This record gives sequence, C-alpha cells and structure tokens, in this order.
Amino acid sequence: MSPLRWDVLTVGLVLALPVLALYLRGDFTIDEVVARLPWCLLAGWGAVALLRWAATPQGRPADRHTRPTKPVPDEDPTPVA
Repeated sequence: MSPLRWDVLTVGLVLALPVLALYLRGDFTIDEVVARLPWCLLAGWGAVALLRWAATPQGRPADRHTRPTKPVPDEDPTPVA
C-alpha cells in the first residue's frame, strides 16, 4: 500500500493537527514540527493499514481454490415437467 494514498494522507493530516496547533500556540519551533510531521504520516499509514486488514473478510484457504462442481454424467441437467 502506498503511503501517498488519499486516505493515508487524510489520516496523517488529522494526526498532524495537534502538532500544527502547538506550533501556532508557540510551544513548538518549526524544527520540532518538521521533525514530527513524518511521524504523523507514518502513524496514518499504520492506522489505515490496520483498518484495511481488519475490514478485509477472511475466508478459509480451501474455499478460495475450489472449483465449481459439475453435474454427474448420468443425470439429466434439464428439469422434467
């Protein structure tokens, strides 16, 4: 999964809002903000990866590779009226 997907960037931006707010308030310098922003992107990537993994339906491996069953050769596939 690419770290530059729109959902990863959105979550990273949401996680970066407190860092940006602390900069605007004067608690962080620009160097501290620039050092913390990549961590926000990394945390966003991890959160989206975890949510995608949890939302993916997990099937049994045997179900994925089964072939459709064919009718038995001595049976007539057409219904009798």
